[in-house]
Amino acid sequence: MKHVHVQVVVMTCLFISVMLLLQNSDSLKSFVRHAEQQSAHAAESGPFHLDSPSTAAAANTEWGRRQHDRAVQLQEQIRQEAEKRRIAPVNARLDKVWKAIPGYNGVEVDVEKSLALTLEKQTPGQLHLIMKEIPPAINLEQLGSHPIYKGNPAKPMVSLMINVAWGNEYLPKILSVLEKENVHATFFFDGSWLKKNIPTAQDIKNKGHEMSNHAYSHKNMSTLSRDQTYSEIFKTQQLLDKELGVNNGLFAPPSGDFNQTTVDIARELKLKTILWTLDTLDWQKPAPATIVRKIEMRVEPGSLILMHPTASSSEALESMIQAIKRKGLSLGTVSELISTNRVPEVESAEQ
Repeated sequence: MKHVHVQVVVMTCLFISVMLLLQNSDSLKSFVRHAEQQSAHAAESGPFHLDSPSTAAAANTEWGRRQHDRAVQLQEQIRQEAEKRRIAPVNARLDKVWKAIPGYNGVEVDVEKSLALTLEKQTPGQLHLIMKEIPPAINLEQLGSHPIYKGNPAKPMVSLMINVAWGNEYLPKILSVLEKENVHATFFFDGSWLKKNIPTAQDIKNKGHEMSNHAYSHKNMSTLSRDQTYSEIFKTQQLLDKELGVNNGLFAPPSGDFNQTTVDIARELKLKTILWTLDTLDWQKPAPATIVRKIEMRVEPGSLILMHPTASSSEALESMIQAIKRKGLSLGTVSELISTNRVPEVESAEQ
């Protein structure tokens, strides 16, 4: 007889032990001894299956048949619940306005694992459901060379992208607010700034923020030759790698200026070209309250919010983050936002 799954064995042993107190049956004693032998090896057995030979063998006793019938009933209940809870994955796609839009994983009940957990927990009237994510059939990589302006609108997350090309005086304030609000942002570094400020960049990295590429000398990329474009992106990529040990996968063109060659070369370097959904326009020195109102009115799931280390953004940042959170949106790095992974609140392990 093949080994019975550990959950079934444990329940069997518990029940039979109680029966032995009521009637001193040699057959029950024999069954308990057999169950104890099985339990010693049960951890090595595969997942619980109602139609497996080991489960069928356990159902040969009257008690086993009752337990088997109960498991069948629970399995059907779990399948019915699974039909209600399934959320289909969303494929990555090209949009006329927003260009490449990332896909988003679906979610469904893992019927086998949920049945095993429900049998183990034995909570009357309650199903213990284990969820699993379902990847989309089409991902960003299959769309070709296209910029990304936003995350998937079904994903309740936004990202702060902070482009750094000059000035350090407002970075401490920004980093302090991000730490206080437990938010990780994505910093896109101009290479010429980065080369002069490696310790500052290392501190930003140590605080858990994402480090990415903003070209080397803040030129308009659409005006450059192919070789110049490659050099602008590659030199900063080397700095991120050699000086900070960062394996970066993102590129934000300076001033949002690019052409198809820019995007193609970034892709050759295994970088996704990132633009923005909302611009704080903080370089124009607006009142912090103006920035906050814009975010409150226009932020939505998938928004990429552009900012710089300026006085306006540093003063507005805390209220910006709180406004985003009040809308029920989480904040993550750009890589987290454009990934297909579901946000943690949605992918709970047990329900």
